[in-house]
Amino acid sequence: MNNFFDNQRILDLIWKRKLHFVLIGIIAIILSGIFSSSIFIKPKFKSTARIYPTNNIAIFSEESESEQLLEIINSNDLKRKVFTSLKLDSVYNIKRDNPQYDTEMFDKYNTNVSVSKTEYETVEIKALDENPLIAKQICDSIIYFFNKKIGKMYALKEWEVVNITGKYIKQKSHELDSISSLLQNLRKKTGIISYSSQVEGITEGYMLSLSENNSGTKDGKEIKTQLDNLRDYGAEAYLLETKFEYLNKIVDSLNIVKEVAFIGANKDITYSHIVEHPFAADKKSYPVRWLIVSLSTISAVFLALLVFMVLDYRKEE
Repeated sequence: MNNFFDNQRILDLIWKRKLHFVLIGIIAIILSGIFSSSIFIKPKFKSTARIYPTNNIAIFSEESESEQLLEIINSNDLKRKVFTSLKLDSVYNIKRDNPQYDTEMFDKYNTNVSVSKTEYETVEIKALDENPLIAKQICDSIIYFFNKKIGKMYALKEWEVVNITGKYIKQKSHELDSISSLLQNLRKKTGIISYSSQVEGITEGYMLSLSENNSGTKDGKEIKTQLDNLRDYGAEAYLLETKFEYLNKIVDSLNIVKEVAFIGANKDITYSHIVEHPFAADKKSYPVRWLIVSLSTISAVFLALLVFMVLDYRKEE
């Protein structure tokens, strides 16, 4: 056994059995060529797409935009949408009443579709299928449903803002109506339309009336009545007016926030730049016949060498 793997012995064996190795090599080439043909292995075509996340994708975690893009594309619900839209169960010959339908569908899909991040932070989508058009459609569908899923995620957040601001607007509008009612009643009762603008004018008019000894006239008495109302109800009027303006500004601000959120919830935009568009390939990518033939031939010849070495060693014993 010491000289079983002796180089010289191996070379001598190869030379002695050279015709056998040539014959085995030829047979291996012929058989591997036959079994790697389209009769036994259906050729598959590859379609490739590269996408880059747009700047309008928010960062939800410490992951990069490209990594988040990968997470979403690899989510099962997005894969299911691709299954349904392209009827891949028919393409993969998997019946819906199969108890292991989901398992087989995901296995088949994951075997034929791969998504990975490149060194340039783009995301590369590769799809294989016996039909080059379906391979292209898978890539297109993934990009389409990615944009839809991101849009839906943002829309849900925007609708939350719309609903929350709507509740606050309703609440503050109710308070505004109450303040407005109190203010209207006070105005009818006292004649104070605007405390801030009236107090200076009425005080000035009353002082002028006193200086001209007109306080006893009808106009003087009316001014005195207005001044008394300002003194007795002015603070209340001022507080109501201030609160009314404050609530009105809050309602206006909330309406703006709600409108912006509503627009955001209904916008339909893309969240990825397509760096490389997929296309229907005109040349198969699988199987690589020369590689199969080469590996099969090398394996057959090497196995034959081991068998001949064992036989040669036993003869010596």
